[in-house]
Amino acid sequence: MKNSKKNLAVCLVLCFLLILVSGCGGGNAPAKKEQYPSKPVNVIVSFAAGGGTDLGARVLLPYVEKNLGGTMNVVNKPGGGGWVGWTELLNGEANGYTIAYVNTPNLMTGYLNPEYKRTKTTADFDLIANHVVDYGAIAINVKETRFTNLKELIEYAKKNEVTGSTTGVASDDHIAMLRINKALGTKLVAVHTKGASDGKAGVMGGHIDLYVANVGEVTVPHKNKELKVIAVMAPQRSKFLPDVQTFDDIGAKGIYSWSARGIAAKKGLPKEVLTKLVDAFEKGMKDPAQIKKMEEMGLEVKFMKGDEYSKFLKSEEDGVKEVFDLLGWKKK
Repeated sequence: MKNSKKNLAVCLVLCFLLILVSGCGGGNAPAKKEQYPSKPVNVIVSFAAGGGTDLGARVLLPYVEKNLGGTMNVVNKPGGGGWVGWTELLNGEANGYTIAYVNTPNLMTGYLNPEYKRTKTTADFDLIANHVVDYGAIAINVKETRFTNLKELIEYAKKNEVTGSTTGVASDDHIAMLRINKALGTKLVAVHTKGASDGKAGVMGGHIDLYVANVGEVTVPHKNKELKVIAVMAPQRSKFLPDVQTFDDIGAKGIYSWSARGIAAKKGLPKEVLTKLVDAFEKGMKDPAQIKKMEEMGLEVKFMKGDEYSKFLKSEEDGVKEVFDLLGWKKK
């Protein structure tokens, strides 16, 4: 009888403890889902600090942060025409805590170049949004005397080798010089660097003849009289440099070049994370204050997302395939 009472008391205690644990949210309670972002987001810029991509990123990200609800850090990873940074992104986790600026045509030329045998393509990225479309430009040292305008440059370069900076093999700058050589019979020679800021330093220091870059990279140095811009490679004159000639202006029609810069992540982001990033970047890119700051640097915001951005990148890839002969590549 005593044993029965003792056993009953033990059972009652165990039942009470079980009810207590269950009532306090024990093992059966669902785990609380982590809110994104719960830590800083790293944004890889695959070129050196001080270039157009880097400057644009540092203007934009504060506007994205206030819509995302978290901190974003620029991480410069120059080299390989951009592919040092993009490879790091693609080798990481698809969790939204590392994303990257992706630049065309460098992104495409990096995997279309048969020499590199890369297997990663735009299909390996989750596209977030395009930020900027930046036309090509040519600037010279302010003390340059051999040529002081575009027409003089062309005439001189038909008889003499003239070096020009690029951000890497098959970059927009490199392709632009090859197109000029083919169309006009010039002798422009590419000097490949890790980023636009290196090219600018090379021209200012007298080590490279031409700063072949983009409008967003030459506008401020031109206004500050650090460099002199002599050409814009666009169908019409730039609103940021209205006094600077295009190739069309001197009768060399159709010589255009540009770089588009957008944001992407490694393929496989959780849907809710991708949606939140797209929304935050869209609001940041469309913010009038952000657009004004970008324009002050000569950077033209062109927001694209979803199918529009995807189709744009496909057209960029097709454009690279059209210049395989200039690059000496065989089509796959």
